[in-house]
Amino acid sequence: MLIKSIYCERLKCKGTLIWPVFIIIPIIPVLLGCGNYLANLGILKSQWYSLWTQITLFYSNFFFAPLIGVYCAFLWRYENFNNCRQYMYTRPLKYSTVFLSKYIMVCAITFMTQVWLCVMFTAAGKIVSLKGLPPADIFLWMLRGTLGGFVTATIQFSAAALIKNFAVPVVIGMLGGISGLIAANTSLGIFYPYSLMLLGMNANKSEDMVSNIFLYFIVSLLYIAVFTLIGIKISKIKNH
Repeated sequence: MLIKSIYCERLKCKGTLIWPVFIIIPIIPVLLGCGNYLANLGILKSQWYSLWTQITLFYSNFFFAPLIGVYCAFLWRYENFNNCRQYMYTRPLKYSTVFLSKYIMVCAITFMTQVWLCVMFTAAGKIVSLKGLPPADIFLWMLRGTLGGFVTATIQFSAAALIKNFAVPVVIGMLGGISGLIAANTSLGIFYPYSLMLLGMNANKSEDMVSNIFLYFIVSLLYIAVFTLIGIKISKIKNH
């Protein structure tokens, strides 16, 4: 039943504005990052790593979390009109199935966003005349940051399940991104959920910000599990 529900959520996404947002919004931080890189070639000497610091300065800190908020709001958008949410919960589906099918779809789009960033980052590097291909560890940072992105998605998706206003998850993402940036620069940043994506991506850093990769994965998975359970509980209480 979960597989069928995921398929239904995928069909709902067809022909919606979620895909133009998916394509266009990540282009903005890439352009800003490239502009910063080209304007500071006298200082930025680490080639691919320097370009990475400039793109992630904008992408991870200011664009990623609000973008996840948009995805979450879109996935609940249709259920928020004409009592569709109440009708959906009258079907013989568990609350957990409804929540997980939508959340998995958000995670899938989040992963595709990271892949799209990877493509644009590589293309941008060639456009600014960087030699070869990006170092392998940058791709690993992208994958690691994706897990942190799933944590962000869990929090904002739970908020979208509770609050019907489309703008709220986006605002939460903006505030989360700013607070995550502040927390990431402290010794306890790894324990703050909105810092995990920034740390995983090494946002605006050319060296590895995660000193304990095992702890990073444990904290990330723990947050995903906890906020998923909270989100399912919220759905039960609000729509029971």
